[in-house]
Formats: sequence, structure tokens, C-alpha cells
Amino acid sequence: MSISSLMNIGSRAMAASYAQLTVTGNNIANANTPGYSQQTANLETSFSQQTGSGFFGSGVDVATVTRAHSDFLTREAATSASIAAADDTRSTQLQQLEGVFQTDTAGLGYATQQAFNSFVDVANNPQDSSARQTALASIGNMASSFSNASSQIDAQQADVADQLRTSVASINSLTTQIAALNTQIGAVQASGQTPNSLLDQRDTAINSLSQLVGVTTVPAADGTVGVFLGGSQTLVLGSNATALTAVPDAYDPSKVQLGISTGGTTQTFPDGFIASGSVSGLLRVQNHDIPDARGLLGQLAASIAGAMNSQQALGLDLGTPASAGAPVLSIGAPQVLPSSNNAMSGGVPVASYVDGSGTRVSSVSLTVVDSAALQPSDYQLTADPSLPAGQYKLTRLSDGTSQTVSSGDVVDGFRIDVASPAPATRDSFLLQPVSTAASGMALALTDPSGIAAASPVQATTNVANTGTAAIGSLNVVDPSINPNLTATITFTDNSGDYSYSLVDTTGALPTVNGTGSLAAGQPIALNGWQLNLTGTPKSGDSVVVAKTAYPAADNGNANAMLALGTAPIVGQGGSVAAGQNVTDAYASALANVGVRVQSAMSAATQSDAIASAATTAASNQSGVNLDEEAARLIQYQQSYQAAAKMLQIAQTVFSSLLSISSA
Repeated sequence: MSISSLMNIGSRAMAASYAQLTVTGNNIANANTPGYSQQTANLETSFSQQTGSGFFGSGVDVATVTRAHSDFLTREAATSASIAAADDTRSTQLQQLEGVFQTDTAGLGYATQQAFNSFVDVANNPQDSSARQTALASIGNMASSFSNASSQIDAQQADVADQLRTSVASINSLTTQIAALNTQIGAVQASGQTPNSLLDQRDTAINSLSQLVGVTTVPAADGTVGVFLGGSQTLVLGSNATALTAVPDAYDPSKVQLGISTGGTTQTFPDGFIASGSVSGLLRVQNHDIPDARGLLGQLAASIAGAMNSQQALGLDLGTPASAGAPVLSIGAPQVLPSSNNAMSGGVPVASYVDGSGTRVSSVSLTVVDSAALQPSDYQLTADPSLPAGQYKLTRLSDGTSQTVSSGDVVDGFRIDVASPAPATRDSFLLQPVSTAASGMALALTDPSGIAAASPVQATTNVANTGTAAIGSLNVVDPSINPNLTATITFTDNSGDYSYSLVDTTGALPTVNGTGSLAAGQPIALNGWQLNLTGTPKSGDSVVVAKTAYPAADNGNANAMLALGTAPIVGQGGSVAAGQNVTDAYASALANVGVRVQSAMSAATQSDAIASAATTAASNQSGVNLDEEAARLIQYQQSYQAAAKMLQIAQTVFSSLLSISSA
């Protein structure tokens, strides 16, 4: 052993202690740096020297600097944070959507009831122009409320689309960053050392990416990490990053879908492919929640307008002469949106033609035939190759139910027509019978005298009747009614059998005679009207239904318009087979949206708690504890001082030896 050995051991000890002090100081400096992992200088004993007296140590070496890290905890934290981001994003968007369906006096339900209730004053005084003007104002206010609500939904859709485009740019930036870090990490690890700071940066980038889209990671032997979307789509592989692209929806350009472009072809991801991350929440709101809300709103608008316009057409206005009422409301027309992936020929869709105005239109069209049967949904019509020619697969998107249809079939209140040229195999179309109804809802009638308050026919009982039969109601149900036909109904026995005659007062048609029998709960129906009696007629009693003599003073149709407010005019044949009145239908819409909001808020709260716990667990593993670092700082300072003392002693011994040898 030599003096130099002692000095060498002291130098190594000082270097090791200095390294530990440096690492500890770096930990303290980065205690609040996001994504930083605590680092530790790992020491190892230097090679021992063999002597005749045994093996003597040669000091200590700094082996490497490692970081406190758990792949499992880091992965769990990123995964749970991704789910929390999806739930929080959807919850935020749904709370905004809930604002469209208000419950106070600013809500659609209140405006609708005010519109129907405005016919009370019209019925009380059919000739009062102020009552008629008030009714039109109330109807116009209702139409504006629906239109404004639709505009709110459209604005939210535009905002979601913008957020999706921004998210795609952020995703591509992060994947490019991860690929670059992979390159640096692979190069450094080839030297045998671990680049802790680069690994922290990559973990932070992957965590940020997970906040946007749920990804899985697969480590490689060279230190790089593969990043995959949906478990299969490569985003990062080694030093290469695959860029995502935001593309217009195949049916509706106002929507944005995500996909990748390869070989000049863009492929969009199927619905639900991105399962977590804020992008997942945005896509779910865009592809499901917003269309469903628009369907609920459109169903109400179409049903109200259809019922009101139909009833208006059954009455007489204040014109000279009085005529059938013109439409009160206009709504957005139903539309067909062909897929951009449909077959093309000569640069134009195969399933299209040029109409009489020179406009190219889709071969598929739809027409509303029963507004009360409309459902709050869009539909997908597909030329399925498994079906015979002329038959198509129709899927109701709100619940996924499918059926086979042909041109001319009526489904849920609308008729589907397919003109020539027919769609090519696998062509598909988005049918929207109600989604645009609210956006185009407006007051179509501006003249108060145009309100058809009068019924074209009136019913009277013979003053000589001996029974208790009285007029319960007289409802016109067919706009083709001929008011010139006078019906005289004479009861022939006390059980309710009757005979009738229909006489054309203009003499244009021959007299029509017939017989019938009263049935409990069933009206007497003739000439497009239905007569309901109360009480019991006696044999010989009679009732006359004839043209209204003074339409200006009649309120029969005004009462019928008022009754629409409580009639089942919404969604007949759907989940509530008999239909719902407007109040109940709006309450159902409120409940539908409210349940989604509460469910989303609950999911967001739960997933946030899970994500916080996972983040805390990962932080406890890799985070910097300042109290612990302060204790280590003192420990390493003392080690450094002891090593320095060792060098001082070695120097003293060496000086003593020099003094002895020179004496």
C-alpha cells in the first residue's frame, strides 16, 4: 500500500459525495417541476487490490444516476387521467347543452303553452282582431324560441368541431415530440447510460397525449416506446410518428371525424374507436348527444307545426268569402344527406339526377306524411348487398333498430322515395326527417284575419227532441270536407239506431241515404267530420249538421286549436304508442337530457377521484420529498467533509514522510 492509494480513496470518496450532493441539489431544484422524477446517484465499491496481507479496497465509484420510476404506476396514472378527461369533457358539454332545454318562462315548454293558450281569447271572441294579433304574436314567439334553441345547438356543434381540429394539431405535435425523444433516448442508451431527463420528458408527453386520446405503449429493447391508438393504430413507432387528420363527416360537413391519410387515401376511425381522452368525450357529444338533442327539439317543432297547420286547414278564416286556413307555421324541410363515399360516375354521384330547375339532387328523398308519428332520430339508409334489388336497410340511429324498406314505404311518419338512377351497392344516406325542423321554424301567417277560427260545419239538435242527447263535440277531421252537404240524422229507436241523409244544398250531388248505430265512445262520422253526442236520444229525435252560416262568429276551429295543447300530437307509435301532449313530450325531453347530464357528472366525479388517486400513487413513487432530500443533503455534506479530512490526513502523512527522508 502507498500514500497515493490513500489519496486515491479520498479523491474517489469526495467525487462520490459531490455526485450525491449534485443529484440531491437537482432534486430540490426540480421539486415543483411537472413530470420530474426523483434521481439517485448509485455508488459501487471500486475494484479491491490484492496484497500479501489481503485485499484492500480502492474506494468508491459512481455507477450511474437512476430515477425513481414505476412503469405500472405511470401507465395507470395516464390511463385513469385519460378516462377522467373524456368524462369531464362530456360532462361540461352536456351541461352547456342542458341550457337549451330550460324550465322557466324562457323555456320552450312555456312558450309553446302560451301559443296554444292564446286561442282562448280567439275562441271567446272570434272577430276580435287584437285577440287574433296576440295569438299570432304568441305563435311567433314560440317559433323564435325553437329557432334560437336550434341555433344554440348549432353553435355548440361548431365549437366542438373547432376543439376537435385543435386537438388533432396538439396530438400531432405530441407524437412528433415523442418520436424525437425516442431517437435521442435510443442513441444515449446505446452508450449504456440512462437519460433520466429525456425519459421524464417522454413520460410527460405521453401523459399529455393520453389526456387527448387514450393510447397504449409498448417498450422496445432499444429504449424507444411504441404508442398505439385504439390498441392497433400506430401513432409512434421508433423515430417515426403517424399524423392524424381532422376530416369532414361523410354525411354532414359541419361535423369533424378523425382519421389518418396513407397513400393519398384518408381513412376515418369508426365510431367508438377512440375510447378515452378529451377527444373521445367530444366525439361522443358530437356523434350522439347533439344529434339526439336536435332530434328531440325537431320532433317537437315538427309535431307542433304539423298539428297546428293541419287544424288550421280544417277551419275557415275571416276572408270574403271565408276560405280554408293557410299554414300558420313553417319549419325546416326534412333532408337527405348522401355519403361522400357513395359511388361516383363522371365526377357526380351515381344516385343523383338533375331536377327541373337544373339542380342536382339525390335519388333518395323523404316526405313527412304524419307529423304525430315522427320520432326524435336520424336514420341511415343503405343499399345492402345482401338484399334484393329495390330493397334497402334502414337503421334508426337513436336505438340501432333496423328494417328492410322499399321505395314508397312509410316509416315513423315519413315516406321514403327512391327515384332512378337507383343507389349503387353499399351507397348510404343519412335521412333527417326532424333534425332541421326547429332551425327553420318561423311564423308563416302574418294577417290576423287569416286565423281559421271558424268550423265549416255546425251541429244543432231539434227543439222537439224528447231524449237527453246533446252535442258533445263536432270535429272536422278531413280537409276535403264538403260544407255544402247537410246531414240530417234521425234516430229510429231508443237504443241509438239512426238513419241519415246527406243533401247537397247546391244540388250538385244527389242525396245520399244510409243507416248506422251508436256505439259507446264512438262518434258518428260522415263527410269528413265526427259528431260526439252526450246523453241518450229517443226514437224520432234528430240532429242536423250543416254549413256554418256565419263563419265570422263561429269558434269551432279555435276551440280545436286550443285543444291541441293537451292532445297526444307527439311521437305516436314510438316508445309511447298513443303519443304525448306537448307538455309531457317536453318534460320527456328535459328528462332525457337531464339524465345524461347527471350521469355524466357522476361519471366525471368518480373518474376524477380514481385519476387523482393514481396520480398520487405515481407521485409518491417518483416525486421529490423535500424533507427527505434535506436530510440527505446533510448526510452527503458530512460524507464530503469526511472524504476531505481523509485527503488532509494523507497529505499530512505524505509531508511527514518527505520531512523524514530529507533529514
